Amino acid sequence: MELTPVIILDTHVWLWWVNQDKEHLKPSWQEKIEQADKIGVSAISLFEVAWLEEHERIKLPCSQNDWFEKALEGSGISLIPLTPQIASLAVALTEHHSDPQDRIIIATTLICKAEILTADKKFPLYKELEGKIIK
Repeated sequence: MELTPVIILDTHVWLWWVNQDKEHLKPSWQEKIEQADKIGVSAISLFEVAWLEEHERIKLPCSQNDWFEKALEGSGISLIPLTPQIASLAVALTEHHSDPQDRIIIATTLICKAEILTADKKFPLYKELEGKIIK
């Protein structure tokens, strides 16, 4: 199994990209995504999108299943599985972020030796991500 995407999208960036939300998606991020050889999202982002919709924090433009199909197969974005190495690292990370989904996304980025696009202000607190967060 190949686990080396060039760029990992944090969940909100993934939502903004797929939904073409120009209000939130920085033009520089859009350019990076369009120029990347490979883009990936952590499998935990599927849970996070479903949870956000269920709790009415977001509104998807179609059913969840249709959105997931469009957001993965239809967009060319690779789904990165949750591996034992990612799970172990997510638990071992310093407690800058208590959100387990974000810790898994951070660990996915590190294990895949990727860069990440995120709007999360806590991600830069992780020294391990130094030089990996795309501004």
